[in-house]
Amino acid sequence: MTAASTAPAPATAPARAPRRTALLPTAALLLGALYCLLPVAWVVVASTKSGRELFSTFTFLPGTGFAENLADLSAYRDGVYWQWMANSALYAGLGALLSTAVSALAGYALAVYRFRGREAVFNVLLTGVLMPPVILAVPQYLLLAEVNLTDTHLSVLLPSVLSPYGVYLARIYASAAVPADVVEAGRTDGSGEWRIFRSLALPMMLPGLVTVFLFQFVAIWNNFLLPYIMLGDDEKFPVTLGLFTLLQQGSSAPALYTLVIAGALLAVLPLIALFLVVQRFWSLDLLSGAVKS
Repeated sequence: MTAASTAPAPATAPARAPRRTALLPTAALLLGALYCLLPVAWVVVASTKSGRELFSTFTFLPGTGFAENLADLSAYRDGVYWQWMANSALYAGLGALLSTAVSALAGYALAVYRFRGREAVFNVLLTGVLMPPVILAVPQYLLLAEVNLTDTHLSVLLPSVLSPYGVYLARIYASAAVPADVVEAGRTDGSGEWRIFRSLALPMMLPGLVTVFLFQFVAIWNNFLLPYIMLGDDEKFPVTLGLFTLLQQGSSAPALYTLVIAGALLAVLPLIALFLVVQRFWSLDLLSGAVKS
């Protein structure tokens, strides 16, 4: 008898019990996804219908008027819709960049530096997070009216620069991502505070700042109340306010409903594209940060 035949057989791992799918959480997630996606599906289908098909065909039956709707939307008032889209891109793009920069500086300062009143400042910012925007819109209008900035692009941009929620996120992320030893090592090497922030802290905070930028861009793009209060010239309107004015006119001119639906579909596409692009860089930043650490 050989040694191989006398060797004990290796112990087999105990059979795993089949994983059971949690039916209730899965069903809740599916219902939530259906609730969120059903209006989007309706907009996609309705945008393909002509004015006659919109009110006479089955809700989710595609129509034949998509190209005509886009042409009518582009021709409406010499292409004012694309002016609204450009305004939204300006407000959301520049506002989100400035807001992210301010949030990065403020969040880093609140996380790294120790000074009297730091917690009081942070608590005031938390109060701003809990404050409904409708309460702040009227005081902001009165303040900007004092310096003759209402009905200008700045009247929409300036209130968007400071985001209490963005500062809160930046502070929390800086506390977790920027070790105190790294800051002290930079000071020991003779680097100034600005160079430490720019060369050491900022790359570590970048994934969190991408999140701040994305949240702020979406919030400004979808903002309706602030432009509604601040602006009177419809050529300065963002796309949300412009579509609202079209919808109001649709009560007397039902043909405009197809323009509103087609415009709503086009207004969603930049947000989807931005999310896909930013998510890619967000994942890359997280992976590179893990490798560097």
